[in-house]
Amino acid sequence: MFARQPSPAFAEATAGQRKVIMNRIIDAIEKEQQKSDGTQFAVGDSVRVHTRVVEGDKERIQIFAGIVIGRKGRGLNETFTVRRISYGEGVERVFPLHSPRIAKIEVEKEGRARRAKLNYLRTRKGKEATAVRE
Repeated sequence: MFARQPSPAFAEATAGQRKVIMNRIIDAIEKEQQKSDGTQFAVGDSVRVHTRVVEGDKERIQIFAGIVIGRKGRGLNETFTVRRISYGEGVERVFPLHSPRIAKIEVEKEGRARRAKLNYLRTRKGKEATAVRE
């Protein structure tokens, strides 16, 4: 097989220096794709996530409202999980924070959570399943 020769500066660099160079390149590419107008929200907040849904040649906005029960990742890979009760059944959805499919995120009500993940809400029933301190 024909191997492509790296540039002279990259070839002479040590393994540690190569890693730093590659990290800078990856960070620059990721920074271009990150959303800068991101709404600030935290775990425990009640949010409305406006997602773009494409059906055939039409595009519409669909709203998913619920409580943020967790955030995960960093940079371009950051995701958040929203949980709501729909017809008596718990529904969770994981959204990539910087996805182009998310039109906007509205914070309806700020909640005060004392932990990073609100997994205990999964076991609760009725109104207490949506109860987070304000």
